[in-house]
Amino acid sequence: MVGGILFFAANAAVLAQEPSLEELLPGFRDRAVVLHIIARVVEKDQHEIWNSSNSKVTIPGRPVGLKLVGANIVVAVQFTPYLREDGNNVLVAQGQIWMDIPDQGIRYQTTLQTISLAFGEQIYFFPLGSVDSEDEAYIEIQLELYPYSEYAPDNAAPNLSNSPDASRDPDHEPPQ
Repeated sequence: MVGGILFFAANAAVLAQEPSLEELLPGFRDRAVVLHIIARVVEKDQHEIWNSSNSKVTIPGRPVGLKLVGANIVVAVQFTPYLREDGNNVLVAQGQIWMDIPDQGIRYQTTLQTISLAFGEQIYFFPLGSVDSEDEAYIEIQLELYPYSEYAPDNAAPNLSNSPDASRDPDHEPPQ
C-alpha cells in the first residue's frame, strides 16, 4: 500500500498532556489508566529507521494522541480507552493520514477501529493498513493498557506482579 513512500524523517508528539494525580478528579483517580505506546517506522527493506516509546496517563474517554511527520507523510492518531465493568476494555483508534505520492498529489485517508483488549495485552495498530509485503514500508504502533494503580512512575513501567495477565503469559515482560 505504501509502496514507494520514503520516510526521510519522523517526529512524534504526544498530543495529550500527562496529568498529575492532583489534576485527576477524585472520582476518576481509581479509574485512571496508563497507555504505553511504542511506534516504529520500517522501510521497505525491513530496516527500522525510527522508533519511540511513551507511557501516558489518561482517564477513560480521554484520548491520547500521536503524530508522526515524515518527508512525504503525516499520520495523526488518537487512542481513547473505555473501561467496562466486565473487564472487556475497548480502545477506539482514530487515524488521519496525508501522503504526498509523486505524480499523483496528496492522498488523504481516515481510519476508525474499535479494539477489545485486556489490561497488559499487547495489540498492534497499523495506520496504513496491514503488513502484507516485505517490499513495502509501514508504520507499526504497539499498544498496552494498564491500570494506573499498577503503574510505577519512577521507572515508567507498570508493576504487574499481581496482574492476572502477567501470570497468563510467563514470557510476558512489562514495557521498558
